[in-house]
Amino acid sequence: MSAPFIWMISSSLKAPTEIFKYPPALLPAEAQWQNYTRIFSLIPFGRLMLNSLFVSLAVTALQLLVCSMAAYAFARLHFRGRELLFLLYLSALMIPSQVTLIPNFILVRQLGWIDTYAALILPFAFSSFGTFLLRQAFLTIPRELEEAARIDGASYAQVFWRIMLPLARPALGALGIFTFIAQWNNFLWPLITTTRPEMQTLTVGLAGLRGQYNTDWALLMTGSVLAILPIFVVFAVGNKSFIQGITAGGFGGR
Repeated sequence: MSAPFIWMISSSLKAPTEIFKYPPALLPAEAQWQNYTRIFSLIPFGRLMLNSLFVSLAVTALQLLVCSMAAYAFARLHFRGRELLFLLYLSALMIPSQVTLIPNFILVRQLGWIDTYAALILPFAFSSFGTFLLRQAFLTIPRELEEAARIDGASYAQVFWRIMLPLARPALGALGIFTFIAQWNNFLWPLITTTRPEMQTLTVGLAGLRGQYNTDWALLMTGSVLAILPIFVVFAVGNKSFIQGITAGGFGGR
């Protein structure tokens, strides 16, 4: 598993002529540390990374809020047609994202959101998978805790914020990691909804380093190394919550 990452780091420190050298060598003859400064002069790397970070964090925050509220309604509130509505909600998981790509683009264009953060963030503000994941986590929480709070005079909103969300923290952490990584690596949607370089995300900017006839693979590997650093940080920080959310609360319940 580590071999591709090691080779990527090694290639980022090589000269362009060394990358396709045969037989291949893991260590460069002379480390090209200037690759890590040269990439900032060729593309607006800092702006691209800030765009990706802002979009990923915004989508993650919105999904945690919207999915948790929808999951609480499906898990605890009783209303007519709840089970049917939940099945219809889950049916969206069977529709490939490529099918809805063109309709979503037409809608975004009619709203005048091309080259805006709204186009990059709002279409991903909810998730059927996230709602299912959190609903299953809420179902594992004993109803006695909620009933005790209701007897003490707590409203549905207070029960949701003060009891359900804190107890579902592992599942929220797992969903947050899933969402952040998915948005950080998202390529196709930012590609078709952004045209200005200052609005592009990091994945689109790195793809621009590949030319039609020639590609600076050393520079591309340098950008890839820098691009995966935030993902490693997020996973390292939330690793414990991720494992607990998947094994304990994520797919339990009834």
